[in-house]
Amino acid sequence: MAARSKDDLRSPICCILGHVDTGKTKLLDKIRQTNVQEGEAGGITQQIGATYFPVDAIIEKTRVLETAGGMNLPEFKIPGLLIIDTPGHESFTNLRSRGSSLCNIAVLVVDIMHGLEPQTLESLRLLRDRKTPFIVALNKIDRMFGWEAIPNNAVQDSLKKQKSSVRKEFETRTRDTILAFAEQGLNAKLYYENDQPGRIVSLVPTSAITGEGVPDMINLLVSLTQARMSDKLMYLSEVECTVLEVKVIEGLGTTIDVVLSNGVLHEGDKIVLCGLNGPIVTNIRALLTPQPLRELRIKSAYVHHKEVKAALGVKITAPNLEKAIAGSRLLLCGPDDDEDDLREEVMSDLTSLMNFIDKTGRGVCVQASTLGSLEALLDFLKVSKIPVSGINIGPVHKKDVMRCATMLERAKELAVILCFDVEVDKEADSLAREMGIRLFRADIIYHLFDAFTAYNNEMIEAKRRDAAPQAVWPCRLKIIACFAKRDPIILGVDIIDGSLRIGTPLCVVKPDPATGKKEIIRLGKITSLEINHKSMEIVKKSQAGAGVAVKVEHAVYESAKMFGRHFDDKDEVISQITRQSIDVLKESFRAEVASEEWLLIKQLKPKLGIP
Repeated sequence: MAARSKDDLRSPICCILGHVDTGKTKLLDKIRQTNVQEGEAGGITQQIGATYFPVDAIIEKTRVLETAGGMNLPEFKIPGLLIIDTPGHESFTNLRSRGSSLCNIAVLVVDIMHGLEPQTLESLRLLRDRKTPFIVALNKIDRMFGWEAIPNNAVQDSLKKQKSSVRKEFETRTRDTILAFAEQGLNAKLYYENDQPGRIVSLVPTSAITGEGVPDMINLLVSLTQARMSDKLMYLSEVECTVLEVKVIEGLGTTIDVVLSNGVLHEGDKIVLCGLNGPIVTNIRALLTPQPLRELRIKSAYVHHKEVKAALGVKITAPNLEKAIAGSRLLLCGPDDDEDDLREEVMSDLTSLMNFIDKTGRGVCVQASTLGSLEALLDFLKVSKIPVSGINIGPVHKKDVMRCATMLERAKELAVILCFDVEVDKEADSLAREMGIRLFRADIIYHLFDAFTAYNNEMIEAKRRDAAPQAVWPCRLKIIACFAKRDPIILGVDIIDGSLRIGTPLCVVKPDPATGKKEIIRLGKITSLEINHKSMEIVKKSQAGAGVAVKVEHAVYESAKMFGRHFDDKDEVISQITRQSIDVLKESFRAEVASEEWLLIKQLKPKLGIP
């Protein structure tokens, strides 16, 4: 700890989140491009899965704030800014290194024209759960009608120069966004009106197309991280490192892309990572970063390093990385470290996910691209009460389909693989089709969930259609009048309890006059129902005010029953439920059976001798 100082800060790590089509990638491109084109010496370097902005580039970019915006810029203490450019990895905030979120600060991109969209809310939830500080980029201000662009300008200056109608629209839209944040329980203000950046979310109006507001955003990121997080940014010698992706690269074999957020890695270091089949212990063969953008003539695609220092993205080649898990931690095994402890520690992330698996063995299978996205998906499924029987990370192969096939006999509607942001092997795909296993693929948790729920409802509906003939709904009736005594029996009845439906078998329970034993007299099934000469499919107790006319017909193989001989108006007519019909109601129609009807079933069971 003694080695830490306020002056030796590392670069803060920042990631960009937001709903699809809000302009995350465009915003990143805009931040990057000005310098790439000018090819200046203090250039921005494109690293593995991240873009690094040295402090010179930041000064260059934010200079316009002093000239046009008339602001006093702080002195920059950080060496630069590392922006993780994986907007595709929504689950990125979920990547945790040592329990703290990998990114120090996040930019949540909100489309000013659309406000907060579902994925934005998802990102918000993640940020709040992880307690990650964030700022909001109100993007697409150039889409407002009549906006006159001043490329790469300070946003306040640009706003002053717009027509009053544009300014009015901007104010209205900003107000709406602030209101939307208030509904989520967050206070938000435009950043230049915000005097409490720690308590109130700062909104920065930007345009990824014209570059307006981008200098403001960079300046805000830097000043916030310097002011509020210098203790977190103090340089540590301890290694903190997170695996972003596992990739196979021609000539290099399996490599891992990692973000080193603290410490130093050397060639030849012994590292421990989390693998699908257990911990992986290996030695770093090479540390690679891409060529700086201006030296494109050189053939080799990567620059080799003997050592790399923190806050940067780097590609590591080493033996046995095939089973490494994206989103897990990478630990350095020094000469004094106990290897077994480290093995246990890296695997703890994966073992905690095993707790999500349903102990009964019923449930869907889940495949995701990284540990983080898997965790996000499992969290979501747990909240949605969808059981999970198996999890895996990486592409879907034949063995995953075979594992899922065991669900076909147990619960066909759960014989499903949810593929979140992963590839599906061709063979696996055709095998799944053959076996009738559904694969759902999506890059957004919501889409995956919607597709699965729609399919699940369809299956439940089909199951209910098949089960409908066996379902018998309970009822108790009192006979008021008889219109036809036999073949078919037509009665006027009052509903004492339950509901009448076409197809319900009716019976009367009375003692046998000769033996005194209880006898069940089956009258037949209801074939039609009428109230005031109007045909009905279902009649509930509340609808049957003046009584219901019921037509009862017996099956061909049953003897006809006659009113007056086999039963009369003193007898109570009930629906003939069976053990099987009760089970069908429980399995397929549980949600529709009211609690009074379950009580009625309980009362009827002893009468009909049902165990």
